[in-house]
Amino acid sequence: MATEMVQADPEGIDGVRMTWNAWPRTKVELSKCVIPLAASISPIRPHVDVPTLPYAPLKCKTCTAVLNPFCRVDYTALIWICPFCFQRNHFPQHYSSISATNVPAELYPQFTTIQYSLSSSMHLQNPNQNPNPLDDFDKWPTYLFVLDTCMLEEELEFAKSALKRAIAMLPEKAKVGFISYGTQVQVHELGFQDMVKVFVFRGSKELSKDQILQQLNLPVTGAGAGRQPAMGIQKGPACPTFLLPYSMCEYKLDTLLDELGTDGFSVTPGNRALRCTGAALSVAAGLLGACAANTSARIIALVGGPCTEGPGAIVSKDLSDPVRSHKDLDKDAAPYFKKAVHFYEELAKQLVNQGHTLDVFASALDQVGIAEMKVAIERTGGLVVLAESFGHSVFKDSFKRVFEVGEQSLGLSFNGTLEINCSKDVKIQGIIGPCTSVEKKGPAVANTVIGEGNTTAWKICSLDKNTCLTVFFDISSSEKSDPAGVTPQLYLQFLTSYEDPEGLMKLRVTTVSRRWVDSAVGLEELVQGFDQETAAVVMARLASHKMETEEGFDATRWLDRNLIRLCAKFGDYRKDDPHSFTLNPSFSLFPQFMFNLRRSQFVQVFNNSPDETAYFRMLLNRESISNSVVMIQPSLISYCFNSLPEPVLLDVASIAADRILLLDSYFSVVIFHGMTIAQWRNMGYHKQPEHEAFARLLHAPHDDAQSIIQERFPIPRLVVCDQHGSQARFLLAKLNPSATYNNAHEMAAGSDVIFTDDVSLSVFFEHLQRLVVQSS
Repeated sequence: MATEMVQADPEGIDGVRMTWNAWPRTKVELSKCVIPLAASISPIRPHVDVPTLPYAPLKCKTCTAVLNPFCRVDYTALIWICPFCFQRNHFPQHYSSISATNVPAELYPQFTTIQYSLSSSMHLQNPNQNPNPLDDFDKWPTYLFVLDTCMLEEELEFAKSALKRAIAMLPEKAKVGFISYGTQVQVHELGFQDMVKVFVFRGSKELSKDQILQQLNLPVTGAGAGRQPAMGIQKGPACPTFLLPYSMCEYKLDTLLDELGTDGFSVTPGNRALRCTGAALSVAAGLLGACAANTSARIIALVGGPCTEGPGAIVSKDLSDPVRSHKDLDKDAAPYFKKAVHFYEELAKQLVNQGHTLDVFASALDQVGIAEMKVAIERTGGLVVLAESFGHSVFKDSFKRVFEVGEQSLGLSFNGTLEINCSKDVKIQGIIGPCTSVEKKGPAVANTVIGEGNTTAWKICSLDKNTCLTVFFDISSSEKSDPAGVTPQLYLQFLTSYEDPEGLMKLRVTTVSRRWVDSAVGLEELVQGFDQETAAVVMARLASHKMETEEGFDATRWLDRNLIRLCAKFGDYRKDDPHSFTLNPSFSLFPQFMFNLRRSQFVQVFNNSPDETAYFRMLLNRESISNSVVMIQPSLISYCFNSLPEPVLLDVASIAADRILLLDSYFSVVIFHGMTIAQWRNMGYHKQPEHEAFARLLHAPHDDAQSIIQERFPIPRLVVCDQHGSQARFLLAKLNPSATYNNAHEMAAGSDVIFTDDVSLSVFFEHLQRLVVQSS
């Protein structure tokens, strides 16, 4: 039963998965393990067994680690010893009744993850405090919508319709603001019911934060001086009503959207529309900084094309100039790229300082600049969706999901911070994922940096129940064996404070323990503790990061070299005998993961735009291990008359005329009908009563596809296709090419062939075996 539970929920109560669950004791032994020492953590992943305590946590006076089940406790003297720094701490007076048979929840061995309601603890400390009634509005988040109007009228209608539907789902007390932009930026003031009042900014001009506030008649100096009062109560002309509770501006906003048309500036033939996306986002950040500083707020931008005007421009207005490609970026032939990235880096710093988030919903057949915006979206923990049209289900359903409540809710939370405490000899190199380093130094900071490093604490402006971060660790010890009296256990503690969707402050504390092992003596414990799924995802994230940050980095060679080293270290073989090579079951799937990763959109950028590559990598960096594994190696399920639905090999050989296949590659879900199934369907057999079994067979993959789609964000693209049809490429591109035009004569008649020069998995594995066992 326990095994079934682990398989069903490999992350368990803690939401933590590690590449190695037994840690080598020295730096030298770690380097021989090849795969980095890393942990994937889902900071606020919901779990039924996580209790919430209504009081403040008890912290160590030396290292600030929180009381946890791994602490040693002297119940007689009422003292607990911190497992991180071994400091002896006295329990406060309200813990005086604890004993070995009456322990607080923090010390229960099964509660390695526990949550504290900081809002409740503040109320308990001062129950007679008379709250300010205006604070009831301040606890609700602010949504500042930024809409691009440089698009076709049909597209703008789709976008406005989605906006109306989404805004209507907001809580009545949530504050709303609205900015539209095209050639110029228009900030709409929602507090005037009888007339339209708009502040206009030139899109070609780069404005400082102070200039923006001055033009909006907002105070330039003083922390929170321009903060918007609740209930629309104005404190004078210096605080106009740009952000109002939805209940107060519902009619005004609805009317505004109805009357809003496409950008009034004409587009010269042969030119692109003058679109000032960067200026609009800069104005939005300045407005939130003045009216909602250090409160929960997000900028939600709907972008319909590339920025061609002002700061953040990615291409000129001349249509003869193509938008930058990967080849242009490699050759440093994209004149706008570096300047745009620098602009968004500065915007990211401003938003992080204010505690605000940038979400981008981009829908266009051309690129819109996601590659440049990536730094601002990722560092603020923002959401990103890339679709072909604002009328496409990928955009419409994903946008709706952001505002849903209940079981379908994303659980969007705000103002998060993550701190990590480590045992001695454990160092933190950094984090890859949606967060920003706050440069908090300490003894646990490693010399080498990966991602957001040089710190033991990170800011997460926005996080949700699916947010996942990858933490990279190093070992400082160079000793060959444990000194006498040193514990064989190491400890890690993750402290995540955040503001939940109801505006309550929470602190989640996860404390995990792992064993030190001397891998120089024996590898058995190390091997059994290897998590090959986590390792594959960590290698994918690290390879993607290196491709973006290291010039001339060859990801394929790097992955191959590391795979060969890993198999040489942990494989069982005789020198120069490829047929003798075997891998322990703990490693047996890893070469297959690497084979699919080498062919994936994270490594192979050919046929993908820089925007698409940035989009794929952002989602890879923030999703759970199980979801990320599907991105790397899609799942394939077969449906046929003679058996129940079953997983089949991700191979072209799995295609059969009398079979339906369901491919889940995370970004798309493909329902593929074999040739015979498609012919029967076209003849309408499923509509005849005597062929009810065939109707059920056709319906089954659609039901399973819908259950997959409902759990995802962004909503994947659903593709329904037939064998030999044009859209069959969505399936064929993901399959192992065991049958190609090179060996078609060896295949059975009627079997599918993939036209590619890529090697198959079997050929890849043969090469791997030969390279691993060779003496030189």
